[in-house]
Amino acid sequence: MTTSDATEKKPLWLLIEENILEHASQDLAGESLEAAIQQIAGELDSAGYNVSRHGGNMLQVRWAMDARREVGRPLLKDFNAAVAAFNLEDVADPYSATDKLIADIGKTWPKLKESDRRADVIGIVEKTKLDLLIAKAKGLSEDEGIRLLIEEQVDFEVITEGMDVGAEKVEAVNAEIEKERAERARVEALLEAVGDKSSEEKIRHLFDNDVSEELIIEMAAVDQAAIDGVKQAMEEELKEKQRLAEEEAARKKAEAEGPALDDIPPDELLDHIEAIREIMEFSEEEKEIRIMCDQSAIPKALVDIAVTEPDKLDELEKKAEG
Repeated sequence: MTTSDATEKKPLWLLIEENILEHASQDLAGESLEAAIQQIAGELDSAGYNVSRHGGNMLQVRWAMDARREVGRPLLKDFNAAVAAFNLEDVADPYSATDKLIADIGKTWPKLKESDRRADVIGIVEKTKLDLLIAKAKGLSEDEGIRLLIEEQVDFEVITEGMDVGAEKVEAVNAEIEKERAERARVEALLEAVGDKSSEEKIRHLFDNDVSEELIIEMAAVDQAAIDGVKQAMEEELKEKQRLAEEEAARKKAEAEGPALDDIPPDELLDHIEAIREIMEFSEEEKEIRIMCDQSAIPKALVDIAVTEPDKLDELEKKAEG
């Protein structure tokens, strides 16, 4: 949808009616009638239309004037009033609105029903719809207004002019809309993959794929209660998984550290002490000692003593020897 070019030449019938609208009733009676017809023809000539020297065009002026005198008011008085009464709902489908407008006004003004005028009326209705959309958009926040016009397929140049914003602003809002459309397409694909599953399974699947709650409610056709129920179940499952993971981590840690000092059999204790002494002959650095002890599967309890109280190894050795 675009605005009409301000410099576009208006159809002759419409310009004739606009000129007739400017003439009062007393200008169209008696001798004044012909003067008014000639005046209108001259004004149309000046506007670039060949009327006064064109028999067919002059007939159009005379017929329009006769119709105006017969009805007692200008066609555009009825036409403009009907157009001004339109709201956005009325012009949602400009073609249907045009048909209705022509049918209604055509009861009094049969010439409006002529096929060559329909395209002109459609253009007026479409321009009316655009004006109403821009008016509505201006009543919203800037981003919401631009979004409305983009979604109504209004040309970007028209949006920048109508909303008095820069092209980069329109592009930014459009980029956000495209991002949202891509996300919707992704969610549609996710839902298609679980189309035969229960609502709960669908919700879980969407949560697992980082879909927002708002989009889940809308596209999976579920309510907030269903969302909350699945979230609670998933939180409980997560807690249980975390508990099991912590238990497993503790088990692995205990396994890696080896038995407590009092749980090491004497013969194994002696072997470990001997291995520690060999390692300590090789290095005096605690880090290196710990690494080599770990590689030799020496219990951590014994390694801690070796690096903090090495003299205590003799004590432990004597005790293990009995």
